[in-house]
Amino acid sequence: MPTLRPSLFLAAARKTAFTALTVLALAAAPLMAHAKPLVITLLGTGSPAPNATRFSQSILVEAGSSKYLIDLGRGVTIRLAQLGIPMGKIAASFITHSHSDHLNGLADFWMTGWIGTGYGGRTTPMVLYGPKGTENMAKHLELAFSENTRIRHADEKEPLSGIEIDAHDIEGGFSYEHDGVKITAFDTNHGELIQPNFGYIIEYDGKKAVISGDTTYDERVAKAGMGADLLLHEVAYITPELMEKKPIYKAVAAHHTSPEEAGRIFSQAKPKLAAFTHLVVRLAGEQLDLPAASIILEQVGKTYDGPVVVGEDLMRFTIEKDAVIVNGDKGQYGFRVRSD
Repeated sequence: MPTLRPSLFLAAARKTAFTALTVLALAAAPLMAHAKPLVITLLGTGSPAPNATRFSQSILVEAGSSKYLIDLGRGVTIRLAQLGIPMGKIAASFITHSHSDHLNGLADFWMTGWIGTGYGGRTTPMVLYGPKGTENMAKHLELAFSENTRIRHADEKEPLSGIEIDAHDIEGGFSYEHDGVKITAFDTNHGELIQPNFGYIIEYDGKKAVISGDTTYDERVAKAGMGADLLLHEVAYITPELMEKKPIYKAVAAHHTSPEEAGRIFSQAKPKLAAFTHLVVRLAGEQLDLPAASIILEQVGKTYDGPVVVGEDLMRFTIEKDAVIVNGDKGQYGFRVRSD
């Protein structure tokens, strides 16, 4: 794969349709064969709206031989299957907050991952960390699906250890460390009643990725993102006409970050690469986010002139020592980069 200098990347970016690009390769240095990459894959980039191309929020983190999930939204099991990753291989999962679009794939992941097939295969408890209420949710999941557990154990002899949930309520500042990976929760503001609410910092082998989670404009995200190789941020763009027509959208917008506001966060943090996920783009007729990339890039350009990409489901970011590689199968990725 070629390494592109920022000036060359600008020319390529204007086409906005490609399957793999190398972003911000410092001095066009060759990638080290022995380096340990940190890989972030967007499994779902959407919102609560049912959308066949944007499942709701879930992010796969791969660091060395370990794999983790940040949020478990709708379709997480399907995306993992598309990638050929058995659910039993996920070491731990982390929840940003208790909204349904970040959790509605949890039961599927938990139960399907227990099935003793190539796509499941979990034989040890599912490890889960999240805000207050996570332990209670896990307890009631086990109760709600107790008949499924009874039947599969009796009929298919699945080990009961694989259907247990090792759940933990955590607070901002909590850190998980395993096999050289450090995942730290930090508080953000998604609204007065949505507390606690977390972003996450992932650190591995000198590399750093930051996930904002759902949040309004919050300079704590910029602080966490300083020095990051990749800063993933949520975004919402809703037309004034639609907010006037349906006031529910005013409440939605008040709980999220506009592209211009996200641009100010990026300008403060100065990551090697900024990227958007959790896209909430609604036009006057409640049209879903078909032109999301172009709209978001136009708006973020008012406050940020650095490298930024609009995420799509299954987009993968490979963080190497000297580059962030953006790769995916679908193409049609929107980029904006500063010119030299």
